[in-house]
Formats: sequence, structure tokens, C-alpha cells
Amino acid sequence: TGEAVTSVAKDETIVVSMCVGVALAFVLSMLNKLTGLGLLSRMAERVTFVLIPPLLLIFLVLGTIFLGVATPTEGGAMGALGAFAMAMLRGRLSMSLLKQALNTTTKLSCFVVFILIGSTIFSLVFQGVDGPRWVEHLLSGLPGGQVGFLIVVNIMIFFLAFFLDFFELSFIVVPLLAPVADKLGIDLIWFGVLLAVNMQTSFMHPPFGFALFYLRSVAPVVAYTDKVTKKLIQPVTTMQIYWGAVPFVLIQIVMVGMIITFPGIVSSGLDKPEVYDMDKIRLQMETEMQNSDLPELHMPEEGTAPEPGAASPDAHDPLKDMQDAVEGEKKK
Repeated sequence: TGEAVTSVAKDETIVVSMCVGVALAFVLSMLNKLTGLGLLSRMAERVTFVLIPPLLLIFLVLGTIFLGVATPTEGGAMGALGAFAMAMLRGRLSMSLLKQALNTTTKLSCFVVFILIGSTIFSLVFQGVDGPRWVEHLLSGLPGGQVGFLIVVNIMIFFLAFFLDFFELSFIVVPLLAPVADKLGIDLIWFGVLLAVNMQTSFMHPPFGFALFYLRSVAPVVAYTDKVTKKLIQPVTTMQIYWGAVPFVLIQIVMVGMIITFPGIVSSGLDKPEVYDMDKIRLQMETEMQNSDLPELHMPEEGTAPEPGAASPDAHDPLKDMQDAVEGEKKK
């Protein structure tokens, strides 16, 4: 019997290492505060205690997904529960705030459900008039093959993101592009990551970027006096927010180009195909068959009739069947 070799995924190793580092920093900060050893400055200690709760919240959402503990939907629920607990611990949770959060969540959920219903109706009508076939012929006939298809699709997604949200693009546009990408031999997981990076720009460019609205809601509208420096702080205009988002949009565009140029950025982290050692499989099966209680099979000599109850020469060899199944899996 061969020894089992287990390998840990790189993303899990990175997430666990970061969690251990953050936990160690938190423990050292607590010891420094309780014992007064002076290992950290007051600013470093304050930064540690301020950053730990947001990092814990990020771990509840993304860390559990990377570790395979939760699905994306369950990760979002764990993040909401973590935010709820932090608000309670800090004494900032009130009934009015809870009602506002539930009201906003209900509106957003209804918004997504109606988008899903509308996209389903659109898809059914579009398929009824052979729309997917028309889109397939249109996009698969682009010059440049895979590269030409990727360039045109990403330019189209980028400009559609000015007027459509991430949800609309995911429910309406992506199902039309995936069959064409599959027909051109493009890995669909890599293609999905590429489109996700591109569609992230929909949060940042006007006129419907959610991130711009978030910044507008927290940025000062009128001038105010800073409590620490006692200086007059000028208000932040909407145009300044728009121009401030431009560098981040450019970074996203550069990332799209890098993923197309260097596919290994995404595909190197995917599961590698299994490599089967037929000799080890045969030895393991022979060992298991010898240790089992199966009756020994005697092959009749040439020219003699088989004994009653003996296995027929045409009977299936389980070892050969297993070998054929493995070879077939490798060909797939």
C-alpha cells in the first residue's frame, strides 16, 4: 500500500498564515497593554486594535470562502452576523439603525430578484428568436480568433458598465458570451475571472458607480473646521470624486490587459490534472485481491473444458477494467 500524499492549496496557506500573523499581533498588543512592557508605541497599539475588527470581518467573508468553509452566499451571511456583533459590542446598534438596515436589505434583495426575473424573460424570448445563435456567429467570426474575441468583449463590457450594474451584466450579457468562449476553446473559469475584473469598473465610473455614491454620502458637502488641526476643510465636490476614481479605473483596465497577456495569473491557481501511476495502481489492486476472501480463479489448460463453476476465459478482469477506466479518465 502506498502512502497518502496530501497537498494544501496555496490560497489556503496564505489565508491561514495571515490569520496567524494577525492573531499574533493582537495577542502581543494585548500583553503590551495589560503588562505595560512598552513593546509597542501608543500609535502602533492603537492602530492594531483599530484594524483587528475590520480584518476579522474580512476574514469572516473572504477567508471562510477561500478555506472552503462557506459558500459565497454563506460568507456574506457570516459577514453580516460579524458586523451585527461588532455593532452590539461597541454599543452602536439601535432599533432605528436595525430597521434601516433591514429596509435597505429588503429593497436590494427585491431589486436583485426583479433583475433575475427580467433577465430570465429576456433570455427565453432571445432564445425563442434564435438570438444566441446570431450572437455566436457574430462573435465567433471576429478577426484575430481568441484574442480578437477577448478584446471586443472586454471593450463592450467596459462601456456597458457605464449604464448597467454588475447584476445586469452577470444575468443578461455573460450567459450570451459564455457559449461562444467555450466554442473558441477558452477556459470558462479563466474567462469568468477576466469578466469579473472588468465588471468591477462598473462600481467606479459615472454615472451609476455605486462606489461614487458611497463616497458622496460620506464626503463633506460644506466646509467645516477640523477638530484636531483647527483648520478649515473645504468641501469635496462630485466632480472631484469622479476624477479621483479615474486612476482606479485605469488600474482595472491594466489588470484586464495583464490577465489576457499572462493567463497564468489566474490559471496557475486552478486544480492541476491528476497523474495516475498505473504500476502503483496494479500493485495496490493485486495486494487487495490477495488479502481479500475471493476464491482463486483457475484458468483451464488449452484444449480442456473448464470445470463446472469455474470462471470463463471471457469473464471480465476487474484489474483490466480498472485500468481501462483510468485510461479513459486520462483521455478526458
